[in-house]
Amino acid sequence: MPDLNFQVESAESVPYAATPLLALKLRISDAAGQSDGSTQVHTVALRCQVRIETPCRKYAPAEQERLKDLFGEPSRWGQTLKSVLWTNVSTIVPRFTGSTVVDLQLPCSFDFNVATTKYFDALEGGEVPLTLLFSGTIFHEAEDGSLQAAQVPWEKEAAYRLPVSVWKEMMSQYYPNSAWLCLRKDVFDQLQEFKVRNSLPTWEQALERLLSREFGEGKTKKSLVRDAP
Repeated sequence: MPDLNFQVESAESVPYAATPLLALKLRISDAAGQSDGSTQVHTVALRCQVRIETPCRKYAPAEQERLKDLFGEPSRWGQTLKSVLWTNVSTIVPRFTGSTVVDLQLPCSFDFNVATTKYFDALEGGEVPLTLLFSGTIFHEAEDGSLQAAQVPWEKEAAYRLPVSVWKEMMSQYYPNSAWLCLRKDVFDQLQEFKVRNSLPTWEQALERLLSREFGEGKTKKSLVRDAP
C-alpha cells in the first residue's frame, strides 16, 4: 500500500483567476513506490485543512495594534492567540510514480469581515506559519494487479511558512489600492441616501465627507487614522 508524505515547496499567486487564488506547490512522495520503482498510485482524491498557527510568530507593535480586533489586548494573547482555521480544500492528484508536484489552490477573500483577511492585512512582513492536515482516498494497484482503495492516514500533515509578501502581492494584483467591506443592508441604504442627497459621485467621497464631519475638515487621511479613537 502506498505510504504518502507531503511537503509544501513554495507558494505563488494564480494569475487571471475569477477570484484571488493562492497556489501551494505540494510535493507528494510515495515511500513504497520509491523503494521498488513501480507505479502504484493511480490517483488520490485529496482533502486538506489549512490552519494558521498564529502563536508561532512574533508581532511588531504596529501589528499588535491592528490585531486587537481579532485577539484583544496583547496582554491577553496567552489565552486568545490560538490556531485559526483558514480553509478546507480538495484536489485530484493524477497518476504518478515515486513523487509528483500538484497545485493546492487556496481561495482568498479580501472581505474585512473575514478573520483571515484581517489577520493577513495587519501583518507588515515576515512569514505566516501554516499547518496542512490531510485526508482522502488513495487508489492504487495491488500486487495482483487489481485496483485497491485506501485512506490517507489522519496523522499526515505538513508545515509551511508562507511569506506575507506573497499574500499582499496577490491582493494588490486582484484589488489594486482597494479593500472590500460588507455592510448590513440598512446601513448601506443610509449611506446610499447620504451619497445621493449630497450629489457625491463615489462611495469614497461619501465616506470621506462623513469622516471629515467627525474629525474636522482639515484632517488628512493619515491624521484621521492616527487620531481615531
